[in-house]
Amino acid sequence: MPETIIVAVMVGVVVLIALIIAILSRYRKCPSDKVLVIYGKVGSEKNGQARSAKCIHGGAAFIFPVLQSFQYLDLTPISINVDLKNALSKQNIRIDVPSRFTVGISTEPGIMQNAAERLLGLRMNEIQELAKDIIFGQLRLVVATMDIEEINTDRDKFLLAVSNNVEIELKKIGLRLINVNVTDINDESGYIEALGKEAAAKAINDAKKSVAEKDRDGEIGKSNALRDQRIQVSAANAEAIKGENSAKIEVAQSEAARREKEAEALRVATAAEAVQNAKAKEEAYNAQKEAEQTRANLERATQQADIIVKAQIAKEQAEIAAEAEAEVMRRKAKGEADAIFAKMEAQANGAREILQKQAEGLREIVNAAGGNADDAVKLIVSDKLEELMRIQVDAIKNIKIDKVTVWDSGANGSPDGKSSTANFISGMMKAVPPLGEVFKQAGMDLPSFLGTSATEEERAEQAAAANEPKA
Repeated sequence: MPETIIVAVMVGVVVLIALIIAILSRYRKCPSDKVLVIYGKVGSEKNGQARSAKCIHGGAAFIFPVLQSFQYLDLTPISINVDLKNALSKQNIRIDVPSRFTVGISTEPGIMQNAAERLLGLRMNEIQELAKDIIFGQLRLVVATMDIEEINTDRDKFLLAVSNNVEIELKKIGLRLINVNVTDINDESGYIEALGKEAAAKAINDAKKSVAEKDRDGEIGKSNALRDQRIQVSAANAEAIKGENSAKIEVAQSEAARREKEAEALRVATAAEAVQNAKAKEEAYNAQKEAEQTRANLERATQQADIIVKAQIAKEQAEIAAEAEAEVMRRKAKGEADAIFAKMEAQANGAREILQKQAEGLREIVNAAGGNADDAVKLIVSDKLEELMRIQVDAIKNIKIDKVTVWDSGANGSPDGKSSTANFISGMMKAVPPLGEVFKQAGMDLPSFLGTSATEEERAEQAAAANEPKA
């Protein structure tokens, strides 16, 4: 008895486990790339009509055994190549429209129901052929309602019309249109090619016209810029001249004020009288200027219409040309003056450098002479003594004497007791400036170690003293 109870309990446990496993095996999860279609007894619509299937995208559902079953619809996109040929357009011109459509099973609740009813159990190639037939028909319909110009130029409008028509028909079988790509459109008559050539020619002509207009605008802008430049340069030059004149006027006024204050400080009657005369002349000049100005205004009013305007224009042109020429001459003169100044400055710097070096040399000589300028001069003279003697010798070396005849009568009758020949030679040597005289001409005295230089009076006194009889 106890064994029978144990067996019964074990059998019950096994049955319970099998039931649980069977129940769990009927719980199905739907992947994200599929649609779970549950068919069988799945309830009824709101109007009481029985539902043919229940579609679930995402999530999970329990499949009742015996009462329900399930299948999956694949959501993988389907690419369909639609090579439409000889489609008749609105203008009765046949064209070729090669295109590629991408479709897929829709996940919208109502459209998924259509897919479950019409595509469940079909293979992928069968679904592709079904969609291709629908697309062919709708594409021909859209082409027949449009002109070639619209199809070729307004491609967005064409694709929108194709998408709307095709998608409406695809939704009836549970599909949705993902993408439309029209690769090219051509016709046998060459109409589209002619339109392209016409558009290209028009674009080229428009580009040439635009380039010509831009060139014209550029030349006009360049001319306007040059005109503005000339006007602004002339205005700047006039402003600069005006500033210079104002500065000169201020300087002149300041100078006049200074002179006036000096005249007042000195209280010179003549200066006061001159000031009064100047004021009287100034008033007379002003009165004359006003009269002349009135006369000029009257004359200008009579001649303004036909003479003054042209003359004024010519005058302004001449003034501008004269100002430009004057500016060129001023700049040229300034450049030449700067060049001369730079040259003279360089020469002055060179001369100053030479004098500085000579001064430094003389300073060294004075320092070598112990600070005694007289000794320094002696050193310089002693250094140049050989050159001085050479100059004295050169003074007579080129004298050409063919023959010298001397009648020497001895020392008879000579006051200094010398013979005629000795006097002749002595006179010849006296023609050469003595060394002492050379020093005197330079404003110096012969150094004592070279002897002393005596004047003519001193030599006469010395000679007289030598001839006096000794007591």
